[in-house]
Amino acid sequence: MDRLIYTAMTGAKHILERQATTSNNLANATTTGFRAQLDSFRAVPVLGEGMPTRAFVVDSTVGANFAPGAIQQTGRDLDVAITGKGWLAVQLEDGTEAYTRNGSLKLSENGVLQTQSGLTVLGDGGPISVPPEAAVTIAKDGTVSAIPTNTRPAASNVLGRLKLVNPAEETMVRGDDGLFRMRDDIPADADANVTVAGGALENSNVNVVEEMVTMISLARQFEMHMNLLKNAESNGNKASQLLTMG
Repeated sequence: MDRLIYTAMTGAKHILERQATTSNNLANATTTGFRAQLDSFRAVPVLGEGMPTRAFVVDSTVGANFAPGAIQQTGRDLDVAITGKGWLAVQLEDGTEAYTRNGSLKLSENGVLQTQSGLTVLGDGGPISVPPEAAVTIAKDGTVSAIPTNTRPAASNVLGRLKLVNPAEETMVRGDDGLFRMRDDIPADADANVTVAGGALENSNVNVVEEMVTMISLARQFEMHMNLLKNAESNGNKASQLLTMG
């Protein structure tokens, strides 16, 4: 009897956890550059004397869906979308590197190129500073240039090149803040083959219809596990009645 309880109990628990993952994906269906999280179920035997036939159900996060999202034109000079594979390097508050596909950039009060959340965007030589009264353009290879708006004629000045990386996907891990990092904490090298599209942003790669179907399916699976627990309780009560009669 307890074999059924083990399976149904742990199955229901991890279905709720996977439901939370699905809800998070749906909540980020419109988040720029978001990568959908993937989960899977697996069975883990319970180790111990007299328990070789018991098993737990475990929901393990297998990674993220790295398929590219659709690119949407915005016409904004500080918007960039990475075309194909690759990542934009940013600097966290503790000085470490992280990687994102969200190319909606801005300038800080000091003219430093940042993400909308305030993280410093890294160039090949460090942070990129933009002089005042200048129009910014970002080339296909990530080169950031500034054209003065207070002089005529104005010459274009190269300020640096965005640090664009393309490490192997299996070497990256998602953090709680939604940014990706290297598993070994060693910064990835810049990749000259990564290109960007200026005046555009990449949409989330979450398939809303697929996630909604998954949510409905998980709800039905949870109900099935609850029914299994009710059956186990009913069988236990009937067995107790039979033993009492005997």
